[in-house]
Amino acid sequence: METGTSQLEAYCRQVADRARAASAQLAQATGATKNAFLRTAARLLRDGTSQLLEANQRDLEAAPSFGLTEAQVDRLQLTEARIEGMAQGLEEVAAFPDPIGEVIEGHVRPNGLEIRKVRVPLGVVFFIYESRPNVTSDAAGICVKSGNAVILRGGKEAAHSSAAIVELLWEALEEAGLPRDAIQWVETRDREAVHHFLKLGDAIDVVIPRGGQSLIERVAHEATMPVIKHYAGNCHVYVDADADPQMARDILVNAKCQRPGVCNACETALVHEALAGEWLRETGRVLCDQGVEIRGDERTREVIPEARPATAADYATEFLDWVLAVKVVTDLDEAIAHINEYGSRHSDAIVTRNLETACRFAQQVDTAAVFINASTRFHDGGEFGLGAEIGISTDKFHARGPCGVRELTSYKYIVVGQGHVRS
Repeated sequence: METGTSQLEAYCRQVADRARAASAQLAQATGATKNAFLRTAARLLRDGTSQLLEANQRDLEAAPSFGLTEAQVDRLQLTEARIEGMAQGLEEVAAFPDPIGEVIEGHVRPNGLEIRKVRVPLGVVFFIYESRPNVTSDAAGICVKSGNAVILRGGKEAAHSSAAIVELLWEALEEAGLPRDAIQWVETRDREAVHHFLKLGDAIDVVIPRGGQSLIERVAHEATMPVIKHYAGNCHVYVDADADPQMARDILVNAKCQRPGVCNACETALVHEALAGEWLRETGRVLCDQGVEIRGDERTREVIPEARPATAADYATEFLDWVLAVKVVTDLDEAIAHINEYGSRHSDAIVTRNLETACRFAQQVDTAAVFINASTRFHDGGEFGLGAEIGISTDKFHARGPCGVRELTSYKYIVVGQGHVRS
């Protein structure tokens, strides 16, 4: 879909207005109806596995023209197992209690006036995301469950896969008796469409960008509505002097190698100088054998011959690839200072048997999630028991960490009187 400037602006307005109208209907939908959509969508994803894989193959064939890395191609690829994971994620969301209408708290004033704080949808969510097709169903599912209409602007690299998923979601909406317009798919690849959507603060309640730094900075600058930022995942694992050596190695290798192209993968390892000898040498050998390129400080390079020199930029980079920055630190304070200077407030871990050290790390590191003796790869809505997620917020308002169903709601006060008037 290619359009001129005026046509593009009109198209974006129409999409937003349709979503706004649908959000009013969704806000009135029962939990049973929304759950029927989710379960139907899960069934259709399973039944449509072959067509989804076919659409995904078209994206994979085009991947070289976009210059995608091996890790980025991995994020793009759909498999039968990943499609099954998408379906299970929707079913898990369906199993959650309906948040809408929940009385968060309430009390009765001395004069008999009843005050209730009640959970409500945000309204219309504009979601901009990178080339991970499974995010399409995750985002749509939790938006509908929380009573929100969603405008999906996916990456061009996954255009065929995401469009095929949306077709199945539309079918599920219709089967459940919900408005098809509750899920809007932005057909145009024109980057200026994002600019036009960001000016529609009268129709869109919140925008959630999930992508590179330049995208998020652009959205934050241009948006006329609140922004929940899924910022870079420059995640750390700090191996303390009191760490169990084998546990530390297992956690670091998992955090880096299990899926290096995702936001909760480890990008920098900080190693206490007490372990900067044999432990670091052996761990470096394991990482190199897995295909990891290590970029280290001088002390790291003394024990890992394969390591390249690390720069300050390396310590600030989310590689999303088979690259790991390593630094030897003298103590916990230096590790904390490094993370707070270079990190992105996403996911940071410590491996230690010292409870006091773990508590200090958890208290002083400024991050959305601290992991004590566990891999950063657990920072995920599903792993947290939230079902699907629309992103991991590195903000402090209005949500932080995995954004699931509850994070896509707000509240309003309902005040009940019996003819009360204020004197």
